[in-house]
Amino acid sequence: MIGIIGAMDEEVSKLKEVLIDATVDTVAGMNFFKGTYGGKDVVIVRSGIGKVNAGICAQILADKYQVKAIINTGIAGSLKNEINIGDIVLSVDAIQHDMEAVAFGYAPGVIPRMETSTFKGDEKLIDIAKKACSKACPEIGVHEGRVLTGDQFISDKEVKNRLVDTFHGSCCEMEGAAIAHAAYLNGIPFIIIRAISDKADDSANMDYPTFEAMAIENSVKLMKEMLARIS
Repeated sequence: MIGIIGAMDEEVSKLKEVLIDATVDTVAGMNFFKGTYGGKDVVIVRSGIGKVNAGICAQILADKYQVKAIINTGIAGSLKNEINIGDIVLSVDAIQHDMEAVAFGYAPGVIPRMETSTFKGDEKLIDIAKKACSKACPEIGVHEGRVLTGDQFISDKEVKNRLVDTFHGSCCEMEGAAIAHAAYLNGIPFIIIRAISDKADDSANMDYPTFEAMAIENSVKLMKEMLARIS
């Protein structure tokens, strides 16, 4: 079983349309659409926005559906000049940038009393995603990098610069590292895939609604191609 988590209705609605013999279960207020695609068992769910929603959603996929892999798809703000609006970022790893226990001697982003706070994406899934991108979206840039997650929409240049300087991220968003955290604790391979919708700076409020639809379209095309390639 492959679990796919999206944060938005628009994305999930387009993906669930391709499922065969789909059924739906509602758990914790989330609708889990279970079916098959290309002969593979798949469950698709909208987590809702934010780290708590995302973490709960990933744990349900582990407990109830016993998924063997989790793919988190969505949109993000770019943190690097070379990563442009419309491009795709694949998670080498993920960090919660709003985790801070500096007063107790921990570096920013470090989760106290955990073995790691940097959750690594699965190399096989990254390779599949790269090949799927080149087939489904050959016209757009594909980047491997660090995903930064926090319960904040980043639209301030000073905040963006601080995140880049502190964490060296490629993009920022609001769910990925929470899903990665849950996947890590459950021993489930994962990948975070982000289509870039804005530059995470003072132009973000303007860029986001303009490019959201394009970012979603690229994500959906990529997901379909990935599912066809996963063995």
